[in-house]
Amino acid sequence: MKNKLIIYALTTSSLFIACKQKPHANYNKADTVVNSSRQEVKLPAPYETKAVKNFCEVIGWPKGKMPVAPAGFSVNLYAEGLDNPRNIYVAGNGDVFVSEANTEISGIKKIGADIIGASKSQHYSKSANHILLFKDTDGDGVPNSKTVFMSGLNQPYGMLILGDWFYVANTDALWRYPYKLGDMKVSGKGVKILSLPAGGYNNHWTRNLCANADGSKIYVSVGSGSNVAEHGMEHEKERACILEVNPDGSGKRIYASGLRNPVGMALQPGTGALYTAVNERDDLGDKLVPDYLTYVKEGGFYGWPWAYFGQHEDPVVAHNDPNPAMVKRTVVPDLALGAHTASLGLAFYTGTSFPQQYDNGAFIGQHGSWNSSKLVGYKVAFVPFNGNKPGGVVTDFLTGFIADNAKQKVYGRPVGVAVAKDGSLLVADDAGNKIWRVRH
Repeated sequence: MKNKLIIYALTTSSLFIACKQKPHANYNKADTVVNSSRQEVKLPAPYETKAVKNFCEVIGWPKGKMPVAPAGFSVNLYAEGLDNPRNIYVAGNGDVFVSEANTEISGIKKIGADIIGASKSQHYSKSANHILLFKDTDGDGVPNSKTVFMSGLNQPYGMLILGDWFYVANTDALWRYPYKLGDMKVSGKGVKILSLPAGGYNNHWTRNLCANADGSKIYVSVGSGSNVAEHGMEHEKERACILEVNPDGSGKRIYASGLRNPVGMALQPGTGALYTAVNERDDLGDKLVPDYLTYVKEGGFYGWPWAYFGQHEDPVVAHNDPNPAMVKRTVVPDLALGAHTASLGLAFYTGTSFPQQYDNGAFIGQHGSWNSSKLVGYKVAFVPFNGNKPGGVVTDFLTGFIADNAKQKVYGRPVGVAVAKDGSLLVADDAGNKIWRVRH
């Protein structure tokens, strides 16, 4: 079978030239999966619809235009004029930290991005590489100050305060810095406590952080370096997984694997169970493969690259590098979130100001598609929990980001979500360079 070189882009990251082989026809048939949430997930056969490259065009927010929340909620602009705000972290005293970073491309990759329209959908210019600090001292929902808390980083994303330390997950390493609650900036010298795989293809550069309930362990999410390991598994060491380390960076081990891009991580209130939102693979058609929310089982294997949404063998990988034993090991995720929605942000509602139906439920920032014939995602979704498990009904919470679906135009793209101290929801809009606040 002849190889064909194609330029294609991953949802949240850099462009690359990959060698793609067409698999055997009819390798998988359509199937319906009923998962642990009693959700019926209809999986069409691979290539039932043609894989496309349908990049949105970000046109920015007109003056006075805002996202739309459900009845009884209001939206206000928390911050604007930012530089690709990707993730939000709220400290115990209410301080809000925002990491600003993006993929940088140039040369032939930039030319490729311009040709296929990807450069209109997200920032590819020089990355800001810093963390901002916002303080709202009078509690009116608009910060009184915005300062640079840290700078000179390397594509920072995950942030964590644990004890007297402020942790930052750059794309290539986990660092920690001396910190006291309320500090306006990091003044002490940082220490790199863990190297992380980066460089090379590095299509998923974000590294998120989450501590377990007693603060004895830190989880680090690391996305895959490719779509379906088309460059070989030798380039995927300690990728597509969640790592576990001690607070000093020692004791590293793979906590769970086969997670293509597990950007969102959070502990479920009450149980302390680790959940993740996973951005799944592309190029199998409009409805494959669903992104998902799942409880992270210690030692669990979630399929990538050999299988998807349970024991459904990936046709490309089955042709190039079959591994039936790994397919058989694959855990079915708890809840499908829609294919190509780029479900990246995750925050459980731990506030007290929203109506009761939101208690302990999960908000998910869906950054939006490029591999779907119709724009999907571009919203914040909500998942209610029932008996400490996802309730199986995913509803829209914050919409209005799509300006014109037929013309692929959007105002912005939601990604990181976090619950503020006053119980409102903060939403990072990286393409729109804004942070939105939703209150009841």
